[in-house]
Amino acid sequence: MRLFILFLLSYGSFLQVSHSVELNELSYLTEQYPPYNFDQGEGVEGIAIDVLKSASEQAKSQVKLESVQVQPWPRAYRSALIKPDTVLFSTTRTQLREHIFQWAGPISKTRIVVLAKKSKNITVNQPMALAQYRIGVIRDDVGEQLLLELGVPRDSMVESSVPETLANQFVKDRIDLWAYEENVAKWWLKRGGYNTDEYEAVYVLSEGDLYFAFNLETDSNLVQQLQQGIDAIKKTTGESGRTLYQEIVSKYK
Repeated sequence: MRLFILFLLSYGSFLQVSHSVELNELSYLTEQYPPYNFDQGEGVEGIAIDVLKSASEQAKSQVKLESVQVQPWPRAYRSALIKPDTVLFSTTRTQLREHIFQWAGPISKTRIVVLAKKSKNITVNQPMALAQYRIGVIRDDVGEQLLLELGVPRDSMVESSVPETLANQFVKDRIDLWAYEENVAKWWLKRGGYNTDEYEAVYVLSEGDLYFAFNLETDSNLVQQLQQGIDAIKKTTGESGRTLYQEIVSKYK
């Protein structure tokens, strides 16, 4: 019996070792989250995409853009939680998520806000005041999670998997507020032909950073490789005299 147990332990260790892969062999999942990551029909692009490409190149294991899958956020989020060797981005690093992923980054600063039309003159002084409104959220997005943490009831929220849908509902007053990343929300409004100056943040849910979130069973050495690549592009100077990271960000301003 003892020999059998030792065999199982040895076999498990073998499986764990054989499970390791290269950085460019991992599965990368993302969503339509411009200007950080998006696909307008000509392939994936954005700040996070370029950071991934450049940082993995620094790590001598360049990730091919064809290996990045764009999916609705709820589907991608669940896949990253349960599938080894899966990386989800751009993911806001929060206390709630801290121990359910491994992290490499940051990719960029981020601000999660509750937006309203200026013409409605909505003022929010404390979180529970939000409960009286219809709030648009992306399912499993950080905006929804932060609202729930604050005690805002779920029945005050209108869920969707598609940010463009929420943008249209917001403009047409089918929802009163939109809890989302500020730059991304304004990108979708602008894409719809709407003037972003007509909207304002009435409550700030969180200010933090966007990261690459690795499934917990992914080899931590691969996480460290990408981290070192990110650190390198933030220090390495390009032809413009700016760092490689600064050159990336400037492309999407």
